[in-house]
Amino acid sequence: MKRVAIPVSNESLSEYFGECQHYEIFEVDGKAVEKKETVYPSAIGQSDLPAWLKEMGITDVIAYRVNKQIINLFAAEKVNLFVGIPLNSPRNLLEDWLEGKLESDEKIIGEITN
Repeated sequence: MKRVAIPVSNESLSEYFGECQHYEIFEVDGKAVEKKETVYPSAIGQSDLPAWLKEMGITDVIAYRVNKQIINLFAAEKVNLFVGIPLNSPRNLLEDWLEGKLESDEKIIGEITN
């Protein structure tokens, strides 16, 4: 069982991780979505988000822009992080994730790694 979190603002993937309105969390078994829930983060600092998501059983996070230090925190929590994913609806992003078709924007990856 996997739990995928997508930070959402205005019904689309949030441009900046940690500055979203809410997270849509999908519980996935194989290729079937078993459950979907919406979670609103309380006053949690951006650096505390990886541990908070891990505590909720999140295994994968789909994001657009993420601070370099946050990437290391996700790695420490052993949460898979997909970065530089083009803005789209959570449902479309989940479908791409299920089909192994998520593709990172090289420009965003370059911004993060330089």
